[in-house]
Amino acid sequence: MRTPINEALLRHFTDLRDGGHGSAVTREDKERLFARTVELLDPVARRALDEANADLLLGTGQVVASGVTRSREGGLNAMWSLTWQQQRESGIQPIAVVAHFGCDFHHPHLRGNTVGDWPLNVFDEADAAGQLDTLRVIAAGDAHNLVFQESYRLMPALTTPAHHGTP
Repeated sequence: MRTPINEALLRHFTDLRDGGHGSAVTREDKERLFARTVELLDPVARRALDEANADLLLGTGQVVASGVTRSREGGLNAMWSLTWQQQRESGIQPIAVVAHFGCDFHHPHLRGNTVGDWPLNVFDEADAAGQLDTLRVIAAGDAHNLVFQESYRLMPALTTPAHHGTP
C-alpha cells in the first residue's frame, strides 16, 4: 500500500511525464484547478497549524488564511499563517503553509516561510487529506527554523511557567 506522500509524488511525476496537471492542460485550466485545490486544502492546512498552535504555542496563536491571490509576477499564491505575540514582537515571519503556482511553473507547489518546495497535486478531498503529514512537516520545519533564527523564547510551551517544556 502506498503512502499518501508517495501517492502525491507519483501524481507529480505523472504530470511531468504527461505534460498536464491532472486533467488540466492550459494555464487557465490549471489556475482554476489551483483555486479548487486551495479550497480542498484549507481544512487540512488549518488542522496542521491548529495542532502546532496547541502543542507549541499552548493555543495562544491565531491561524489566518489569505485565500488565492495573484503575485506581482503573475503567479497564484495562497497562505495559511500561524501568528502569535512573541513572533510578532520579534519581527520574524509566522509559521506558514504556502501553496504557490509560479507564472512559469508547470504546476503548483507547497512550501513554508523557511521550508522549500513540495509538489502540490491535489485533485479531490482524499488527496487533500493525504497531505496532512506533509503540512505538519512544513509547519514543524518552519517552527524549528524560526527558533533557530530567533530563540526558543518564541515558543510558549517552553516559556509558560506551568509547562517549562515538559511534554
